[in-house]
Amino acid sequence: MPGKRIQFDDETWAAIDLLARDTMKDFQELAQEAFADLLNKHHRPTGLKDALRQSARRAPANDAELGKPHRPRKRERSN
Repeated sequence: MPGKRIQFDDETWAAIDLLARDTMKDFQELAQEAFADLLNKHHRPTGLKDALRQSARRAPANDAELGKPHRPRKRERSN
């Protein structure tokens, strides 16, 4: 698994550390959640399943038909 080293200012680190303690998660879990949210925000897949779903949505076969708009049937009057 690839790893990267990142740096935070003291205030940000204190806030992250407090959040980790409050939620009983470690830094790795918080980082994975944050990066998953970031990828979702920018419409990027987070895994293979998401990538396949997004590519299937872009296929023209999945677009709505561009024919005439659907008109509701006229109601028959009852006397």
